[in-house]
Amino acid sequence: MDSAASDARTPLGASADNGLKIVVVGGFGVGKTTMVRSVSEIRPLNTEETMTRAGEAVDDISEVRGKTATTVAFDFGRITLDARNVLYLFGAPGQERFWFLWDRLFSGTLGAVVLLDTRRIEDSWYAIDRLERHGTPFIVACNDFGGPRHTAADVRDALDLDPQVPVIDCDARSRASSKQVLITLVRHIQQHLGDRPARTAPSLRETV
Repeated sequence: MDSAASDARTPLGASADNGLKIVVVGGFGVGKTTMVRSVSEIRPLNTEETMTRAGEAVDDISEVRGKTATTVAFDFGRITLDARNVLYLFGAPGQERFWFLWDRLFSGTLGAVVLLDTRRIEDSWYAIDRLERHGTPFIVACNDFGGPRHTAADVRDALDLDPQVPVIDCDARSRASSKQVLITLVRHIQQHLGDRPARTAPSLRETV
């Protein structure tokens, strides 16, 4: 398995002038922070706080018993595509009380990854609803928590997804797997928007 953080911590080149924004959304504890960490070329900015006993009355932790910290604002990472194009990754907090932040995070977003724990599919409905309302292209990535396997068709049917929305499996801890998620998203954005964003994609496979 790949390391949870890239060894490359390179500064941003002075020539980079085109920032491309990607948002990772999903329910509480589905692995959004882990995915941003695994694929970012810089040490990610995160706003995790230690979970307290008081929070158990607010957040349902029944399916995430091993979780000890939670995002309270957003995670931020970066991938340099080429000399002039940089991909910025934002991981949105999953708890319902932070959903008011999502619409602002979606502003100016090129596309989104809906990260899914298939044991809790219903936790992703709100994210998909907001993305569809914004008209933001997105894919669904099923994070591997070691539970029963569900086919893409099962997930698509459960979420009532448009047939054009890609559904893939992933392991958010793996840099290679998270990289493939982003490649799939970029390809989907190209299909969604036509040829306009094509210049942003060629270096993704080589640089992520």
